[in-house]
Amino acid sequence: MTTSTRGAAKTPAALVLEDGRIFRGRAYGAVGVTFGEAVFSTGMTGYQETLTDPSYHRQVVVMTAPHIGNTGVNDEDMESKKIWVSGYVVRDPARVPSSWRSRRTLDEELDAQGVVGICGIDTRALTRHLRERGAMRVGIFSGDAVSDEAAMLAEVRKAPEMTGADLSAEVATAEPYVVPAIGEKKFTVAAVDLGIKGMTPHRMAERGIEVHVLPATASVEDVYAVGPDGVFFSNGPGDPATADHPVSVMRAVLERGTPLFGICFGNQILGRALGFGTYKLKYGHRGINQPVQDRTTGKVEVTAHNHGFAVDAPTDKVSDTPFGRAEVSHVCLNDNVVEGLQLLDKPAFSVQYHPEAAAGPHDAAYLFDRFVSLMEGQRA
Repeated sequence: MTTSTRGAAKTPAALVLEDGRIFRGRAYGAVGVTFGEAVFSTGMTGYQETLTDPSYHRQVVVMTAPHIGNTGVNDEDMESKKIWVSGYVVRDPARVPSSWRSRRTLDEELDAQGVVGICGIDTRALTRHLRERGAMRVGIFSGDAVSDEAAMLAEVRKAPEMTGADLSAEVATAEPYVVPAIGEKKFTVAAVDLGIKGMTPHRMAERGIEVHVLPATASVEDVYAVGPDGVFFSNGPGDPATADHPVSVMRAVLERGTPLFGICFGNQILGRALGFGTYKLKYGHRGINQPVQDRTTGKVEVTAHNHGFAVDAPTDKVSDTPFGRAEVSHVCLNDNVVEGLQLLDKPAFSVQYHPEAAAGPHDAAYLFDRFVSLMEGQRA
């Protein structure tokens, strides 16, 4: 529930966590009430890409960087057609954007899209709280929605949890579409949209790939109807334990031996397809500054993340799966969480992070080249 907010900067607002802690500040964006899972993002830049990333569906994003909105909002950096976050939390919003690319303020964009936010709170204290207690349900109340603390807390505790949430079909495309190859067409890829960002098929198109983006509900027959040289499974929101349909499609792809690449949610889908479990992280990895080691090369990359679930696979040995041997190819250096998988007997691999570099960094761009190499090898 939202109302228009022009002049909302002085409107009182409250952020209420499900464990009872309350932060009071001012309305930012639309005025009203919203609910979601409270998570924090450590990126110093790229807020527009974060807001429009479908993987943030049903999440209230807390920005750890104190100054947000400095470069306004432009029409080029959108990763999808809309803002997907349920709510937005910043400490010090920019009063005036400063960028030649800016077309409107962030406050105006949030308001236009009905996104309820809050500003003027201690986001450092909130982030520390979430690190200690874990991601949890939250509500943002502003204007007339601010009421008795007990009443607001009761509303928050009625909101659905992220565990058990099946969300990919809510954010994926309803109809297939094609992103043509840039320059000479070399390959055709079927990309299963579980919450894909716009830059991802663009990165493949730059490498001569014609990308057929398919709905999350696409069948195996739909995937192979496009005559793919490779199959891609995208990022997306929700609990991978609910994603039985994408898992079944991926298993069919693995059985056929078609080159396969998955990122983020797609990594979790591959984990399940191979017989591994998944679990919810305490507070997840979100931001564009996460250190990951590629164990196949020893190289350490700074990478972009947005995930609250992870694959439960052994990091100290090669595992036997229904599709041959598999190993953990990448690990997070902060907490040793599985950040990548690869099959040793079939052309398939995945990573838990975002190599499309929107908004950066570019360390993981080689993964698209690795996908191309798999397709070249299969064709040869």
